[in-house]
Amino acid sequence: MSTPDVVPVSLAEIARIAGVGRAAVSNWRRRHDSFPTRIGGTDVSPQFSLAEVEQWLRDNGKLKDIGGRELLWPRFEALGSRNESGLAVAEAARRMRSSTAEITRPELSAQARELVAEAAKLGRAGGPRETFEFLLQRWLETHVRQLSTTPPQLAALMARIALAVRRGTGEGGLTVLDPACGTGHLAAAATQEYDRPGLELLACELDAALAALASARLEFIAEDRDIRTRVATADALREDPFAGTKADIVLCNPPFNERDWGYEELATDQRWTHGLPPRTEPELAWVQHLLSHLKPGGAAVVVLPPAVASRKAGRRIRGSLLRTGVLRAVVSLPPGSAQPHSVSLQLWILQAAADGFAAAPASQDALLVDATRFARPGSREPSPDWDALGSFVLTAMATLNHPTQDLPEGAVCVPLLDLLDDEVDVTPGRYTAAMTEPSPKELVAKWGEFGALLTDLADHAQHLSGLDFEAAAPQTTATVGDLVKAGALTLRAGQQPLETVTPARGAAMPLLTIADLLHDGSPGGLLPTDSAHAIAEEGDVVVAGVIRAFKAWVHEGPPVALGPQLYALRVDPEKLDAHFLAGCLRAPANGRQAGTHASSSSRVDIRRLQVLQLPLERQTVYAETFRRLKSFEALVIKAESAGSGLVGDMSDRLAAGGLAG
Repeated sequence: MSTPDVVPVSLAEIARIAGVGRAAVSNWRRRHDSFPTRIGGTDVSPQFSLAEVEQWLRDNGKLKDIGGRELLWPRFEALGSRNESGLAVAEAARRMRSSTAEITRPELSAQARELVAEAAKLGRAGGPRETFEFLLQRWLETHVRQLSTTPPQLAALMARIALAVRRGTGEGGLTVLDPACGTGHLAAAATQEYDRPGLELLACELDAALAALASARLEFIAEDRDIRTRVATADALREDPFAGTKADIVLCNPPFNERDWGYEELATDQRWTHGLPPRTEPELAWVQHLLSHLKPGGAAVVVLPPAVASRKAGRRIRGSLLRTGVLRAVVSLPPGSAQPHSVSLQLWILQAAADGFAAAPASQDALLVDATRFARPGSREPSPDWDALGSFVLTAMATLNHPTQDLPEGAVCVPLLDLLDDEVDVTPGRYTAAMTEPSPKELVAKWGEFGALLTDLADHAQHLSGLDFEAAAPQTTATVGDLVKAGALTLRAGQQPLETVTPARGAAMPLLTIADLLHDGSPGGLLPTDSAHAIAEEGDVVVAGVIRAFKAWVHEGPPVALGPQLYALRVDPEKLDAHFLAGCLRAPANGRQAGTHASSSSRVDIRRLQVLQLPLERQTVYAETFRRLKSFEALVIKAESAGSGLVGDMSDRLAAGGLAG
């Protein structure tokens, strides 16, 4: 157990402090007898004294500029309590903005108070907002299993939807409310999406630490703009701190499946315009709470579990929401959009009538949008394609205010008479599935495309099968390490990014990681353009140095930064052909002999990979064949996908009947 004087740090934390990879720290530990002695942990996950590590890094010239914040964080973590460390971070943020501010939280220990003062001093010297965001992010990462946060991409999408759906110009300002704000992700997103003056942010959170952090975050944002903020610490359902307040936009990601939400004491509450929510339907209590705070024409967007759309206990309230026209749309999100990541969560889009609750005409339709197909393919862990998802959902939402606009595939307007049955099920997939069956004309076109694929495959197969391979004979090879020494190529290793950015931050460079290769092969992150990182430029050979994702290819397109276990090889064009090199390297036998064979996650020693030694003119012949083989592989994958799709489409059509003869 740590004491105020002995703060433990792991190898990973030492790597962060020094700005290097964990392997480098392990190497220091083996090579330097002076490296600090382990004080705890296990042989696999040892822990060291922060003070001793800091001194060793300073003595050996390995403490970079980033060390200040990283040295600070383990001391916050050593406070032990999630609440105390969160409150200390929030208090430090307040002190960063004002050096004369007094600590207002008596519950903080003496150790925490001392740490707040040091963090505030560091923040004022190195950038208050940047320091706070760093500490907040590390706090969220440390306690990720105890918290449910709204991903920035989802928060931005919710804010855009609300702004697109609401009626009115918002002249004189815009009021945004989040009654279950957590650390303020949704309110912060609203400030990014609404850049006009006169913005008012109202937020409420039951957890004191989360409320304090949300308040600190929003106050930093308000410093640079005409924004008024107020964050209350309260139970929004039981003791609404904003009772009677009306907002233009309400955004919310409420707690799920909480049975103790106040059913007994709130039984006669005036917010239940659409009926008393059953004890088992706390989410429908939140839905009506949001509606009670909407101005006429205002819009609310709320994250809900999918069961709320179909549970029998809530059908009466769902029916009332539909009949009065306040439930405008339901969007099914791909798994991985927010916690819990294995569930396809939903967005409910609500809108108050311009003149109060007026019965909707019987002909009114509800917009149901199934966006589950925008999960990134090949993912071991679910993750949406946020750009495609956002474009699709916003295109569908535009039809709410412009009914004549065409709906994208996967969105459907369902008449209320079809929804108001015995189940009142508003699950989008139930209604969009029938709309996605291909027409006979579309099936003919798909068969034509499949036939063209088979023709191309046959052409490649004929060429490749006709290659004349001589009897096996010893071939001279060289390792990548040998080629590097000979100056035929240069090798650069990817590394763990110290900082990632969002598209809203402006200029950035795509970041490719092993996880991206296991998803769909496209970069999934962004780095600042001035980040010192291994960059693959057009014509470089990129190699994935781990068995489960082992491959090599010639990079095409704009530069991309490489994450850990990815390598960029730049050839001397007078000695090596890049496509020849990539073809040699990606041979499965090459990866097996250079790997550790320990498991599918074992690494490949890039320097041990073998490359044929051939003159440049012979390399070009091999390179052309390697290209054709690569094209053949892509066609096989595409044909498999197209064939599986055709089987599914034909099965749907046959099961629906209509076969002639």
